[in-house]
Amino acid sequence: MIYTEIMKQNKAFQLCYHKGKSFVSKFVIVYARPNQCPFNRLGITTGKKVGNAVCRSRARRLIRQAWRENELAAPIGLDIVIVARAGLADCSSVELSHYFKKYGMPLLHRIYAGEDPMPRQYGRSQRRKS
Repeated sequence: MIYTEIMKQNKAFQLCYHKGKSFVSKFVIVYARPNQCPFNRLGITTGKKVGNAVCRSRARRLIRQAWRENELAAPIGLDIVIVARAGLADCSSVELSHYFKKYGMPLLHRIYAGEDPMPRQYGRSQRRKS
């Protein structure tokens, strides 16, 4: 990975979960927030719902490969946490890479610009004010 370092600290993961913006797909949930560094930091998590240890390791490999293939299209200066979902066990690497290329990278650019990654037109409902 050229412009990416591995995120290892729990505090960085927690900041991404709580202060970052997210978008969801059938295979992964992506949390991202701008950092003030000249590189990206990538963290990958896989829970037990993904499957046994073999399935979780395969899911991490798929995510890393899809990120490597699309890393140059990503904006630089983000903390990114990718959480594997249960559907990722049945996914191919080409399918996940295509998702990142078509949807993931444009949404990361929106987060980097400070915009909401999933505005109302994409189906995110607004909360009612009472």
